[in-house]
Amino acid sequence: MKIAVEGCCHGELDKIYETIQFLEKKDNTKVDLLLCCGDFQAVRNEGDMKCMAVPPKYRQMQTFYKYYSGEKQAPILTIFIGGNHEASNHLQELPYGGWVAPNIYYMGYAGVVNYRGVRIGGISGIFKPHDYRKGHFEHPPYTKDTIRSAYHVRNIEVFKLKQLKDPMDVFLSHDWPRGIYHYGNKKQLLKKKEFFTQEVESNILGSPAASELLHYLQPSYWFSAHLHVKFAAFMQHPNKEEGKLPKATKFLALDKCLPRREFLQIIEVEHDPSKPEQLQYDLEWLSVLKATKDLLNLTSNTWNMPENNGLHSRWDYSATEQMKQEILNDLGNDLNIPQNFSATLPCYNPNNPQHKRLPSHVVNPQTTEFCARFGIIDINAKVRQNDDEGGEFDAAEDDSSGSVEDPSEYSTDTSILSSSINPDEITLEDDEDEEDNSIQSVEPSPEHTPDLSINFSNIQALPDSMAVSSDEAMDSTNDELERSESSQTEGEGKNPERQLKRLSDENGRGSVKIKRRNQAIYTAKDEDDE
Repeated sequence: MKIAVEGCCHGELDKIYETIQFLEKKDNTKVDLLLCCGDFQAVRNEGDMKCMAVPPKYRQMQTFYKYYSGEKQAPILTIFIGGNHEASNHLQELPYGGWVAPNIYYMGYAGVVNYRGVRIGGISGIFKPHDYRKGHFEHPPYTKDTIRSAYHVRNIEVFKLKQLKDPMDVFLSHDWPRGIYHYGNKKQLLKKKEFFTQEVESNILGSPAASELLHYLQPSYWFSAHLHVKFAAFMQHPNKEEGKLPKATKFLALDKCLPRREFLQIIEVEHDPSKPEQLQYDLEWLSVLKATKDLLNLTSNTWNMPENNGLHSRWDYSATEQMKQEILNDLGNDLNIPQNFSATLPCYNPNNPQHKRLPSHVVNPQTTEFCARFGIIDINAKVRQNDDEGGEFDAAEDDSSGSVEDPSEYSTDTSILSSSINPDEITLEDDEDEEDNSIQSVEPSPEHTPDLSINFSNIQALPDSMAVSSDEAMDSTNDELERSESSQTEGEGKNPERQLKRLSDENGRGSVKIKRRNQAIYTAKDEDDE
């Protein structure tokens, strides 16, 4: 099965689909699935634009609204996760995933689905330690703080993903797993993005939560975006079971959708031809969602997930065969995800723009149906109800939840923040802040350069509107991707790299101010915002 993987989308669906169709015609092939690694920008109208954490001058409607209104139809099944430039009010309607338009599926805060026998997992947002242990409490109208914290990864999502036992084929995250740069051509990466140097050398570039998931899930493929550079890596995991070959993960990060940028890659993944060409629920994931429904925290209070430390009556919420069979019976042995998209807000009309339209906070019937079907709580509806009633909701009131007195899994110390500035990003003060380096990961031997054996397809020829210049396209990453897959990586990380997220361009003097990223995404040329 051929899968097109795209980095940061930024609402440029027309250009992405145009590029895929060009490649299909050029190579006489057919792409079966498109995966987008965040910053999707599912903006329906002017109110949604006001829910994106970007300066007003960078708010542009782009082309998603055409697919939402039905003016256009996505030519290929599209699955995406959220990033840090999103219409958060729209994605909040679908905390467990759902259709944002016909044939375009959002994976929710975290999720797992299956398509033609390929198991695909993902986690939305970016990592910030000061919000990691909070609940999903944000709602429109957002404050200057909650418009950013709304897309920050939470520990409950990581906890749920760590209950999974079955093998994972593909996993998506917006920010990179911390430390993954040690398993690729680090020298070449820093040549292209020299402002990463301090964070790479300090091992604070990337998400510690994503790194923990990478070590735990060990998927065959891991795709990311966020840092606006194409980068490949090959991680050989430690062998956990005697008599079995160790697992390995092929990592690929891609750029943003702009001309002359490496934003799209086509890969071939083994699939089950007997499986239907329809997106399907994942039984194990549904079982975990049901098992963890009482661990819900919809407040800004911080708390830790239950663990086997003598403080909790239960810490294992993994699925049993009985749980999975019960859900399968309830579904009538039909795992197909229903095609139940429905518009919940008026769509943008270019002939009659409504610049004064306010952000909306609505309940999505897809989520209502999903929660009723599986007996779980609609997070968005409950947050809205709490807002109307002026209260907060915390389902985790027994000893299964962590105490707010417990130390955070990741430190919020900001003393080690770097002062790198990413010129390829839009500056949004106070968005990207406190990051720490409290726990170091194990770095591969510097004497050994891993052989990047990732046989991803090369996509040099693009339509004129998105053409990649030969001098840019043929350098660095493509050389990595073309190497043979025979060699092994030594010195793999032995413990989940518990560190914090990515390069987030901080102003590192005294009081730490993190500079937001992605200015070039919103303008035709790269320029600093402020």
